[in-house]
Amino acid sequence: MKLYKLLFIAGALLLSSCNDFLDLVPGDKESGGSFYRTEEQLRQAVVAAYVPLRAFADNDFFTGEGRSDNAHYDYTPANRGSAYVFREGIYDFTDGPENTYVNAVYYHCYKGISRANIAIDYLEKSSIDDGVKKDLIGQTKFLRAFFYYKLVRYFGGVPLYLHEVATAEDAFLPRSSVDEVYAQIISDAQAAIDNLKAPEKFPQSGEATKGAATILLADVYVTRKDYKAAETLLKTLPAMGYGLLGNYSDVFSTANKNSKEFLFSIQYMQGLQGGQQSSFIYKFLPRSTNTKVVTDVATNNSSLGGWNVPTEDLINAYEPGDLRKSASIGIAEGTYNSSYMFTYIANTDIEEYVPKEGIAGVPYIKKYLNPHTDPNNTDDNWPIYRYAEALLLLAEAINEQGRGQEALPYLNEVRQRAGLKAVTVTNQAQLREIIMKERRVELAFENKRWHDLVRSGKAVEVMTAYGKALKEKYTYLVDDSYKVSEYRLLFPLPFDEVAMNQEMEQNEGY
Repeated sequence: MKLYKLLFIAGALLLSSCNDFLDLVPGDKESGGSFYRTEEQLRQAVVAAYVPLRAFADNDFFTGEGRSDNAHYDYTPANRGSAYVFREGIYDFTDGPENTYVNAVYYHCYKGISRANIAIDYLEKSSIDDGVKKDLIGQTKFLRAFFYYKLVRYFGGVPLYLHEVATAEDAFLPRSSVDEVYAQIISDAQAAIDNLKAPEKFPQSGEATKGAATILLADVYVTRKDYKAAETLLKTLPAMGYGLLGNYSDVFSTANKNSKEFLFSIQYMQGLQGGQQSSFIYKFLPRSTNTKVVTDVATNNSSLGGWNVPTEDLINAYEPGDLRKSASIGIAEGTYNSSYMFTYIANTDIEEYVPKEGIAGVPYIKKYLNPHTDPNNTDDNWPIYRYAEALLLLAEAINEQGRGQEALPYLNEVRQRAGLKAVTVTNQAQLREIIMKERRVELAFENKRWHDLVRSGKAVEVMTAYGKALKEKYTYLVDDSYKVSEYRLLFPLPFDEVAMNQEMEQNEGY
């Protein structure tokens, strides 16, 4: 059964809450002692651990892409409500511990961890078929590793919950060190690799596989600068059947969901079943009372849109002839009224766009624009890991070991599909910059850029310069915006977490 169908069943069974600390009891109507016994029930427990991925994805683009120089927002002076101000604060580096969108990332990660812990605890003592048990444990350990990997990069050391929280006393743990969190991530990811199998066919079901766990662990190793270990893992992926699709634009077509290029994606499905659909394009378009010109579906997205607007800085980063540019970014042409609401006139290819007097040309993220029938109800998955990223991680890992010449084929395989000439530079420092720039344009709007800036040590430098240029362009940016101190490389822990848990200390600077 496709994962999105299982997710719907699990969602119907489980209680949901956006701001739980941790689920103290299973989210079903029976107690854990009586429910988690059969294979079917244990599968439902595993699927339940996937469910928070969707809520996580609905917030992660603020912290993962909006925090970077890839995206800004469509400013709305007429609405200064907290929802707008909090979201803008993430982009502008003015966020604090009370920011509900940063907090949502934290809470949804822990909700996924909590459900993974429940599933793992009951699976390990179950008597179901050993092969099924291994697969289900592998999936849940992948999910736990993924959620902790997000947490440690955003917040630093966090409490390590590895079992079901059964009592209130169990719920309050001190922060573990960054090294301790990474050690657990590596342990879980390795266990997932050992337990899971490669995809049996493409398109895949959407469940985590050995390939997903492999690239997750390789990503962790690159972040931790264990380049040899990352190289060894990444070189196992081609034998699992993964590869690039021929055309970059085809990668994001909903006709090619879960193709051989995707190692892991968050699953969505359009339709009237509720809770399974995506709606990213409506969040990324300018706010309007009618989006039909772009989406072919007439609806008002004025309460949703205007986020993650591609920046001029990113647009200029594409080389001439790069096919990824028009596949990733479109131009909405139109006019703004006095309330800063956009009226669409035309939808234009960015490579063909010509500015017109009196008409605004607003870039938008085109990757998530696919045919659909109902407003705010699309079929687009959210990409987490693609094979193109595996190639770029491999090029980086080899170059960092001083073997630039060996790194070039992996980098150039990605560039060739984009219609670009091969890179011949082998100087380590120069090639490092080329690979990072390649990651920027290849993985644009997939929530990689902020993490790349931080791990490369360039975040303060790049975002300070970017912010200076932005403040010269936009008069609405306050003096305190884009003061990118070192402490801003981590987000603040949620105010309520620190207030409730006497074992918790807030991140420095907040």
